[in-house]
Amino acid sequence: MIKTPVIVLNVKTYTEATDKNALNIAMLMEKIGKETGASMAIAVQAADISLCTKIVRIPVFAQHIDPIRPGSSTGWTLPEAVKASGAVGTLINHSEHRLVLADLDVCISRAKELGLEQIVCSNNLATSKAIATFSPSFVAVEPPELIGGDISVTSADPGIVSGTVTLVKNIDSRVMILCGAGVKNGKDVKKAIELGADGVLLASGVVKAADKEKVIRDLVSGL
Repeated sequence: MIKTPVIVLNVKTYTEATDKNALNIAMLMEKIGKETGASMAIAVQAADISLCTKIVRIPVFAQHIDPIRPGSSTGWTLPEAVKASGAVGTLINHSEHRLVLADLDVCISRAKELGLEQIVCSNNLATSKAIATFSPSFVAVEPPELIGGDISVTSADPGIVSGTVTLVKNIDSRVMILCGAGVKNGKDVKKAIELGADGVLLASGVVKAADKEKVIRDLVSGL
């Protein structure tokens, strides 16, 4: 289990975080983590998992797995392949790659079988509650209308963060909570933790930044 509170960076499919660019960000996060003691993890494209895990020691996550087993599933992401590439976990059900409930259940179960941590994304309180019944490692609540925006969920809708914490913990106290959508700076991170979250999940605030080191250090200050 990764140490909390944690900053999880999902680099998505931005050019600025593809191939060696993904590795450079991971190395920067590792350097700052070593200097500050902050817990950080990165979720990269499937093609970049092996590249990153061979160089850095911070936790590397896949951005997605599919509800399949080894066999004839051309073009899908096999959980075993993610594990073999060195990833310690995976995002599941991101708002940009949503799953139906039955497939979400299979993905969480398959990840658990392989010892992969699961960060399962939710868009609202009802979905957070449903996801909690599967007892994943993390529920990450991200209102989709705020993703990539300039207003953090911690300011725009703090109730969805505290509400998710309450609902999820009442179902399974072991499940940890991340919050995302619009998280940009250390103040947002600090507020998320004050609301009961165990960390944050963010993307463009770092990936699209001209000075990535400055932004990461500011985020870490919120821990």
